[in-house]
Amino acid sequence: MTADLSQIVKAYDVRGVVPDQWDEDLAELFGAAFVRVTDADAIVIGHDMRPSSPGLADAFARGAARLGADVTLIGLCSTDQLYFASGSLGLPGAMFTASHNPAQYNGIKMCRAGAAPVGQDTGLAQIRELAERWSETGAPEAAATPGTITRRDTLADYAAHLKALVDLTAIRPLKVVVDAGNGMGGHTVPTVFAGLPLDVVPMYFELDGTFPNHEANPLDPKNIVDLQARVRAEGADLGLAFDGDADRCFVVDERGEPVPPSAITALVAARELAKHPGGTIIHNLITSWSVPEVVRENGGEPVRTRVGHSFIKEEMAKTGAIFGGEHSAHYYFKDFWNADTGMLAALHVLAALGGQEGTLSDLVAAYDRYASSGEINSTVADQTASAAKVRATYEHGDVTLDDLDGLTVTAADWWFNLRASNTEPLLRLNVEARDEATMTKIRDEVLALVRATD
Repeated sequence: MTADLSQIVKAYDVRGVVPDQWDEDLAELFGAAFVRVTDADAIVIGHDMRPSSPGLADAFARGAARLGADVTLIGLCSTDQLYFASGSLGLPGAMFTASHNPAQYNGIKMCRAGAAPVGQDTGLAQIRELAERWSETGAPEAAATPGTITRRDTLADYAAHLKALVDLTAIRPLKVVVDAGNGMGGHTVPTVFAGLPLDVVPMYFELDGTFPNHEANPLDPKNIVDLQARVRAEGADLGLAFDGDADRCFVVDERGEPVPPSAITALVAARELAKHPGGTIIHNLITSWSVPEVVRENGGEPVRTRVGHSFIKEEMAKTGAIFGGEHSAHYYFKDFWNADTGMLAALHVLAALGGQEGTLSDLVAAYDRYASSGEINSTVADQTASAAKVRATYEHGDVTLDDLDGLTVTAADWWFNLRASNTEPLLRLNVEARDEATMTKIRDEVLALVRATD
C-alpha cells in the first residue's frame, strides 16, 4: 500500500481511517521504522478495544521483530498503562488507539524508553519518511537474527504502582459512578479500584470499539449526560468519565455538575505540593487563573506553557516539575515518568474527597474561583485575518497581549485566548473573568469580531 502519510501522521501521533488511509501492511512498516529511528533492541506494544487494533498491533510487532527488536505485547490496555510499561520496563513503546475518535479510526501513540514522547520534532517525522519510502520500495532488509515476540500482562503491576502513589486506605466509603464509554476504562477500573472502600456503579464497561452508547469523548458535554443523570439517581458522591483510551478522566460532583479540569489541576497540585514542598507545577495558558494562584498559595512555583502534551512533557523534564495539568483533562505526574494519567488524577480526587466529610462541590469550590466560557470553536475562512481584527480591537486598551500560543489578552478582571486549530479552519476561544456578567460580555464581543463576515 502506497499512502500519502501526511494525511495520517499528525503532530504527536499517527491517526486515520482503517483500511482507507492505512492498514496492517503500513503498520508493519511503521514498526520497522520505529525500531530504526529509536535504535531499539526491544520495545513494548499495547492496544485498545477497537476491532482493528489487535491486527495492527501484531503487524507493527512483526515489522519491529523483522529488524531485530524483541517485542513484548501487553495486549488490551489503556494508554497510560502502556506508558507505565514503557517506564517500568525501560523500553520504547507503541499504543494502538484513536482515543475518542469514531470507530473507523485507529492510530499509534509512540514513546521512547521511560515514556518520553515521540512527536514531529522527536522522531515522528523520520518514522514517516522511512515508512513512506518503504511503502514504495518494499520492506527493509531483515536483520540476521529476527527479534522475539512474547506476551506479558501488566495490568496488576500498573494498578499496584498507581495505588502506591496515593494512599486511599483510610478514606471514608464513597459511592462513585464510572462511565467507561465502552472504552479501556472498563478494563482498567475494576483492577485499579479493587480492594478500595468504593461502591462502584459501572456504566458502559463492555469493551466495544463501535461505541454503541455514546462517543468516548467526555470533553463534549453531550457525552456525560448519562453519567450526570446516573450520579443524581444513585445519590452518588461523584462520577468519573474516561475517554476511549482512558488516559483522560473527567469528574462530576454529587449534584451531577461537571468539575472543570482546571479545578482538578489546582486540587491535585495542592496535594502534590504537600508531598513535595516548593515544587514546580506546569499549566498551559488556557487553565484558570486559579491554578497559579493555588500553586503559589501552597508554596509552589507555577510555570505557564503552550497547549499540547509535548510542550508540557518537555517543560516538566526541563524544570523537574512534580505535576502538570491542562484544560483538556490531561494530567502529568513526575512519579509517572512525566506522562499523563487520568487514573492517577482520579485517585487523587477520591483520596481528597474521602479524607474529609464534605461534598465534592464544597471541596472544589476553593479551586474553582472564576467564570469561564469553556472552549468555543468558530469556523472561519481566514484565521489570520480574523485574529488580526481581534488584536486591532484590543491592543489599545488597558491590557497586556502575548503570543505564546495564539493571542492572549489580559485585563485586570478578565482574559481571553484565541488560537487557530492546526488541522481545521477553526479559531478556538477561551474566556475567563472574575464574574459571569463580565465573562459573557467579553465572550460575546470577541465572538462577534471573529464571526463577522465583512
